[in-house]
Amino acid sequence: MLPVNLDIDLLRSFALGMELGSFARAADRLGRSPSAISLQLKKLEEQVGEELVAKQGRGLVATEAGEILLGYARRILELNDEARAAVRSVAKLEGWLRIGVPQDFAETWLPGLLGQFARLHPKVRVEARVDRGAEMAQAVDRGELDLALTWGMLGRPRAEVVARREIAWIGAEGFCRDPAEAVPMIAFDPPCDFRRAATDALEKDGIAWRQVFSSPSLAGLFAAVTAGLGITARLAEAKPAHLSILDPKAAGLPPLGSVDLALHVAESRLAAPAEELKRLLLEAATLR
Repeated sequence: MLPVNLDIDLLRSFALGMELGSFARAADRLGRSPSAISLQLKKLEEQVGEELVAKQGRGLVATEAGEILLGYARRILELNDEARAAVRSVAKLEGWLRIGVPQDFAETWLPGLLGQFARLHPKVRVEARVDRGAEMAQAVDRGELDLALTWGMLGRPRAEVVARREIAWIGAEGFCRDPAEAVPMIAFDPPCDFRRAATDALEKDGIAWRQVFSSPSLAGLFAAVTAGLGITARLAEAKPAHLSILDPKAAGLPPLGSVDLALHVAESRLAAPAEELKRLLLEAATLR
């Protein structure tokens, strides 16, 4: 009997759904319908001969078989993506480039991506800057960065929206708004699209709020949330493991909607190294 080959597309949908904690979110991220993702999951279960997910409350969790497969899936996908990039880069790139990325990415998948790029293109020197969006957009304008990803277009008509991500309330487990008190907000100072989404949603529902803590770093925001000073609005994937994604209805908070991820480019035609890293960045940022 011939061995069963696991389908890469099925593994990618499964891994993304588990990473996001929702196959509906995975469907939105991959540009597919929830029913299509459900069919993919069923087909993958048929390929391995085991149930991979089980219901837990209103959500889904990986079964023991699912946890085992998830570890392999991540390794297979990383190797698949690295092999594809290696074949595409037979002509070795040389030079240097300067990029800017949001803190949410710098503390999650960016180091791994830069390591992969360095292995594939050892003759390319990369300088990465992690900063607030406004500062990075200005650095692109001044020619100090070749390209940058920011949350929101920041009033720059040349910026290109490349993805849209859902914003979540993040706080201590069990947080519930006290109707007699203003919501204690932890956020960057303006301009910040996450802060604006949170305050606009609160004000639309007539809910009072007050900013109790500000920091120039994402780590600082999460430290304040950990200390119990209040709640913040960020991407779910950037959340530290010890904090919780708050259910807006249960916590007495309004839903937050989404935030645009924008690409800023210093020149209309990038050099070859910058074009290659731009492609990898956009793939990672839009599919995760």
